[in-house]
Amino acid sequence: MKKMIGIFIIISTILGKTTFAQTFSNAFKPFTSTPKHYICYRAKGGLLIDGKINEDSWKQVAWSEDFEDIEGKAKPVPRLRTRVKMMWDDQYLYIAAELQEPHVWATLRNHDAIIFHDNDFEVFIDPDGDTHQYYEIEINALNTVMDLFMGKPYRNGSEALLNWDTKGIRTAVHVNGTLNNSKDTDKEWTVEMAIPFTALSFFNNSARPSDNTLWRINFSRVEWDTDIKNGEYVKQQKPENNWVWSPQDIINMHAPERWGYLLFTTQPKAVFQLPAAEDAKAYLWKIYYAQMAYKYSNGKYAATLEALKIPAKETGANGQVYYLSMEGISAQFTASITGSNFHGTVSINQEGKVTSNSK
Repeated sequence: MKKMIGIFIIISTILGKTTFAQTFSNAFKPFTSTPKHYICYRAKGGLLIDGKINEDSWKQVAWSEDFEDIEGKAKPVPRLRTRVKMMWDDQYLYIAAELQEPHVWATLRNHDAIIFHDNDFEVFIDPDGDTHQYYEIEINALNTVMDLFMGKPYRNGSEALLNWDTKGIRTAVHVNGTLNNSKDTDKEWTVEMAIPFTALSFFNNSARPSDNTLWRINFSRVEWDTDIKNGEYVKQQKPENNWVWSPQDIINMHAPERWGYLLFTTQPKAVFQLPAAEDAKAYLWKIYYAQMAYKYSNGKYAATLEALKIPAKETGANGQVYYLSMEGISAQFTASITGSNFHGTVSINQEGKVTSNSK
């Protein structure tokens, strides 16, 4: 959630709405990086959710890449290592996280407290990849959880639904050291989560995966720089560090189109291949950001691609041909794309919601 929530609440309280200048600032630049991916294998055997990540099932699956700064490789490599593993079965998505930390501390004990005020680990899940109706789960070293549902991103005028709970979630934290003891040096804290698929089925939409199901997912770690005063950890007066699995290129986790890919598989040695229609979505986001800039300058959306100086035909890196179309009026638009390498159509609207009937 980070600073974006605080800004949104303050603006909403004073003005009653979020203005275009504040919502679509230069921070929402077009995304040019390649999201990371993780192949999620089925769990072999039972898991004891105790935070220790020592079962044989965990030993058989790979760690993710180490986390980077949220803005990517343009920023320094995080000084502390963070990485995750995932598995699944018919009921749960299992997540394990390892957070290197010489001084493990936490203060918040109440469910749905604003957990990123402590050092925390965060999970963001968009099962259908449309950038709307997604979930966030945060946890600190005390195993205190904050969870929420987003109907759409903050940039599109949404608010966090904090009274939504991940019903049936099981979480545990193990501290390799001593919690809240400034006199010694710790090694790490580790997290285990078992997230029920039934909890990720808002509006009765089933989120239960099967073989070759593709989700969007990302992970964030908030790390505050601290001093030790009178034996207590005191946060320094500067912004928190935001370290993530798949870099966002902006300091905002609530841009789901930038998250990584999670491929569920039942195959013993699966190979990740991005669906052709996913590649095509980059051209839709090009239109989306161009429309945001156009409305900021003109007070309305463009009615044609020509007004945005975007061609109706694009050629991809591998020679595939894409055809773009758009219908727009002053307050809304829908842009669509078809391609030579997939069947069907993918579309995006003024709220950044992506819909697809592609195959």
